[in-house]
Amino acid sequence: MTESGYSSTKSDWRSVLRHDVPASLVVFLVAVPLSLGIAVASGAPIAAGLVAAVVGGIVAGALGGSAVQVSGPAAGLSLVVADLVHTYGWRATCMITVMAGLLQLLLGLVRVARAALAVSPAVVHGMLAGVGVVIALSQLHIVLGGKPQSSAIENLLELPSQVVNNHGHAVMVGVITIAALLVWNRLPRLRAVPAPLAALLIGAVPATVLGWDITRVDLTGGFSSLEGPVLPAGDWHAIVSSVLLVALLAGVESLLTCVASDRMHGGPRADLDRELTAQGAANVISGALGGLPVSGVVVRTTTNARAGARSRWSTVLHGAWVLVFTLAFGWAITLIPMEALAALLLFIGVQMVNVGHVRNLRGHGEMPVYFVTMAGVVLVGLAEGVLAGLGLAALLALRRLTWLSVQARPDDDRWRVVVTGSLTFLGVPRLTEALRAVPGGAAVELDLHVDFMDNAAFETLHNWRLEHERAGGTVDIDELHDEWYSAAVRGTRMFPAKSPFRHDRWWLPWAYRRSGPHPGEIAPIPAPALPSPTSEGRASENGASGGAAHAVPDLLKGAQEFQRRTAPLVRPLLTRLARGQAPSHLFITCADSRIVPNIITASGPGDLFTVRNIGNLVPRHRAAPHDDSVMASIEYAVGVLGVRKITVCGHSGCGAMVALLGEIPAAPAEFDSGFPALRGWLRHGRHTLARFVASESTEDDAGPLDRLCRVNVIQQLENLRSHPRLDALLRSGELELSGLYFDIGSASVHLLQQERFTPVPALRTG
Repeated sequence: MTESGYSSTKSDWRSVLRHDVPASLVVFLVAVPLSLGIAVASGAPIAAGLVAAVVGGIVAGALGGSAVQVSGPAAGLSLVVADLVHTYGWRATCMITVMAGLLQLLLGLVRVARAALAVSPAVVHGMLAGVGVVIALSQLHIVLGGKPQSSAIENLLELPSQVVNNHGHAVMVGVITIAALLVWNRLPRLRAVPAPLAALLIGAVPATVLGWDITRVDLTGGFSSLEGPVLPAGDWHAIVSSVLLVALLAGVESLLTCVASDRMHGGPRADLDRELTAQGAANVISGALGGLPVSGVVVRTTTNARAGARSRWSTVLHGAWVLVFTLAFGWAITLIPMEALAALLLFIGVQMVNVGHVRNLRGHGEMPVYFVTMAGVVLVGLAEGVLAGLGLAALLALRRLTWLSVQARPDDDRWRVVVTGSLTFLGVPRLTEALRAVPGGAAVELDLHVDFMDNAAFETLHNWRLEHERAGGTVDIDELHDEWYSAAVRGTRMFPAKSPFRHDRWWLPWAYRRSGPHPGEIAPIPAPALPSPTSEGRASENGASGGAAHAVPDLLKGAQEFQRRTAPLVRPLLTRLARGQAPSHLFITCADSRIVPNIITASGPGDLFTVRNIGNLVPRHRAAPHDDSVMASIEYAVGVLGVRKITVCGHSGCGAMVALLGEIPAAPAEFDSGFPALRGWLRHGRHTLARFVASESTEDDAGPLDRLCRVNVIQQLENLRSHPRLDALLRSGELELSGLYFDIGSASVHLLQQERFTPVPALRTG
């Protein structure tokens, strides 16, 4: 072994000893009482819970796909196991666990684990909440010294008599245990000992010392008392359904916990297929040894991550500690009162109704799925509640996928009908009702923003159009997405699925859109420098330049396109903005036609208060020649609108900077006489030129012009500071300045940081 390899291995073992061993001890202390309680709730032998904890820790921990997930007996499966034990007996239930594990193994090997994530979390959380309610109601009777009834409703109805009639030692143990659970985590100095373990000890000590009349945990024979699995007898359809139920519920809970565990640590991400395979292997072994079904458990996984676990060694060691403790100190378990375990289960059941999940689901409209699943589990049964939740989730998903909005309203001398969403037979009644509002003989503009149209919807729409046109009306159909209607009229087959929205290239120049071909096929249009005086003469001789001949038609056509395509989309926003503006930035940039601030900043109406001029110049305080236009805009933005961020944005190939370098194509005399206002304005760039001369070139400069354009941004920020009012706001922290530079050729934005421009990275999604 090389020295580096030895060092790496030595470092790994140090990490295990420093982080994983302490974490495994914490998880072990949590796992023992929870495993005992879940075995009681499942109607299984006490030792079965410990077997599942050992196998889940060692087997699933060693083979699993997550670094920190802890597996073992889960409270969410206790109702299923209890029903199986009641129907088939304990040993047959173990065989069902083995077969469920084999099914999980198969599913993991064919790599379908991610398909389990398609189950709505609202169903899973609702199922766990329902299980928690059932567990809490049943265990409450044991805490009160009575016996649980056969259903949640019967437990609820029997509760008043239990409260009135039972006040013995069992009740005292339960109350003490629950009080300890409630108080323990609020005492920071005591958190080193897990609350479940502390609560059981606190409940057991007075019962033992005072000799109370209670029921003790029976661990007679330990692991050796467990018997192997036998084939279940009965209807094989019901047996197969039970195997599927255990495999799927345990698998889904494990995979969702596995995904959640990735957010708890910074180590390697989980391999879901490997995790499902490991869960299958653990269930096969646990069932064969007489243990409960195994799955990933949120409580123990969270405890493991918070305790500082770094690798799977923590999970494996926790299982080993459970094994050693049971073999060496099993007698200590027999001192635990059953009423204390019932109180612990009651506490766990209440915690399974997680209010945080309800808040998260509320924003996505999935609360009905949660409550229907929970109510179904409590009132009918686990399988029935899950199926009800899945059915409702599917219906809601179908409703969202087939969502349709139809609006018909008069617009000046015509009617506008806007259809948005998926146009299927389910939306035909709504479409028909809206079209009836259109009077006969009216001119209609029909905008179809649809991503799917089936035959029933097409026939309804097409027949209405034909009838409307026969009555003397007109219908102008504009499809802003895929051409479903046009394709159906032509008899062309469309791909029968929802397709991604087509992005209209609204940002292209008019010349590109007139030319027809894809912009990638058009040669780039060269950007002219500042015009020479002779160009003005040529334009006057011809009456208009080539570009000017199209100016008015292009503007009108663009305005018409805006009214038809964009105005309906932005009208609600602009209606709100019409009351007043509250921009977040003052954006000072060049008047260059190639710079579009809203494109390079991905901003919309109301975001930027924009000042544009030749060279994005800001005259210094009391500079000559005097100019108030820029400062007036700044004063209004800062003083009236309350803008607190000012950005100066320069760009490559700036014509004003070309002029400052003395590269104007016309002779200086002609320039002075032909453009006196421009000449006077460029005097505000003298400080830029002086800074440029004094600065040193760097290796990343593209040339003198590029460097001058960048230096100009830095100088304009200095010019802003020369104004006393702005300087005072900057010093007090009430105003911020920033600089941007847009490289036109590469379409890249650069941010000024300590007098150097660095490219702004692309925002990564997904």
